[in-house]
Amino acid sequence: MIHIDDLETPVAVVDLDKLEANITGLQQYLDKYGIVNRPHIKTHKIPEIAWMQINAGAVGITCQKLGEAEVMAQAGIRDIFLPYNIIGETKLEHLIRLARRIKISVTADSAFVVHGLSEAARHTASDWDPTFALPVFVEFDTGLHRCGVQTPAEAAELARLIKESPNLHFAGLMTYPSNVDTDPFVQQTKTLLQVEGIAVESVSGGGTPTMWQAHTHSEVTEHRAGTYVYGDRNTIAAGAMRVKHCALQVMTTVVSRPTAERGILDAGSKTLSSDKGGLEGYGLILEYPDARIYKLSEEHGFVDFSQCAHQPEIGERVTVIPNHCCVVSNLFNQIIGIRKDTVEVVWPVAARGMLQ
Repeated sequence: MIHIDDLETPVAVVDLDKLEANITGLQQYLDKYGIVNRPHIKTHKIPEIAWMQINAGAVGITCQKLGEAEVMAQAGIRDIFLPYNIIGETKLEHLIRLARRIKISVTADSAFVVHGLSEAARHTASDWDPTFALPVFVEFDTGLHRCGVQTPAEAAELARLIKESPNLHFAGLMTYPSNVDTDPFVQQTKTLLQVEGIAVESVSGGGTPTMWQAHTHSEVTEHRAGTYVYGDRNTIAAGAMRVKHCALQVMTTVVSRPTAERGILDAGSKTLSSDKGGLEGYGLILEYPDARIYKLSEEHGFVDFSQCAHQPEIGERVTVIPNHCCVVSNLFNQIIGIRKDTVEVVWPVAARGMLQ
């Protein structure tokens, strides 16, 4: 057996007890309120963890890119939601190839995207299954100012276009994150569509920071959360998780103490990422919570230990909870699963770098 202290640093480790508890906890909560769970795998990118989520009760998974979906489909997962505008002939061909093998649904927030999806679906239907219809959700914006139609009138117009387009099926509405504007937007859209007999079958909301408020959104039928499996400083800051729930940690070593206040870790931006997310510093050192990782170069983490009652020696190993676990997990080739400080499993991050 390999002990955690025998692992070379920097290394990303996951506490399996905490991981399992996080998966079970959210599933039980959503089950209690009759909300479908469709976790987002962009956080971990590991098929084995996706299967843990499905076996716990998730109806399927969410992927952000076609490359991720392909990896998960190869691992046997057969129900995937891809809430991203798919544009371009190559990507559309890839999407339709996947749709021939598994149940896959997508989103659109413009007529341009809808026309592309319909044309690709029509071509495959002509030589495969004339009844084939690709499920398409209309994405709407509730304040993130990323993608999404801006008004219920625009959502209704796009829903009509999807319904009328060859080989597409209007599957419902989707947004991120779920917030106080979600229900009113959905209700107004439903009212506009009801007079034409167009049903909104599903409303997909999401977000880890607001996951425990999912039941307060009466119109939301499905919830997508990703970060909850691991937890990070952003999730702690949002109040959705506590330090004790965070399963993903980065083990690193103090490799230098150039001054009385400063220490250098063997974990820089290629390990912890440069994502601050509005937080102070680049991670929480569990053994020295008053320390501040104030700067990163590629392979060095600069730490101010001046506020700590005692300070580490050169060679000491410390544990960091990163700011944003999704980015950190994408930086590692593998994640080490530990239980009671013993290595139990090594998972390749199979969908790492799948950005297309």
